[in-house]
Amino acid sequence: MKLQLPERRRFIRIEVPLKLRVKSETRTVEVVTKNISPIGMRFEVPHELNKAEKLELTVFVPSPNSTVGVRLTGRVVWQTRTSLEDNAPYDVGVEIIEIEDANKNFFLKYLCDLLYESSFKARS
Repeated sequence: MKLQLPERRRFIRIEVPLKLRVKSETRTVEVVTKNISPIGMRFEVPHELNKAEKLELTVFVPSPNSTVGVRLTGRVVWQTRTSLEDNAPYDVGVEIIEIEDANKNFFLKYLCDLLYESSFKARS
């Protein structure tokens, strides 16, 4: 018998690699998302971040004609080192606390379309 733990997340995370610019208090890096939802995301960075630190994020979302850079504000919720090696990157979970108004609907529609596509493929 397998014990089923209750899901704590309010939204399903979608595993999608999107280019992401992360600006912390001390530096800016470009990485790729591991997963994303309307209220959070997960990615790796090469350096440690401060717990509860606010980050300026730009997620680059593909559109039919180009790529749209959607600006977000996030807060570090958790982070862990990916391995015990000295230069190992950090896996980071970020809560999205603000999405720019200009591209909010575009960003949320993109996520809804991904959810729809993934649920449709799962039923096929």
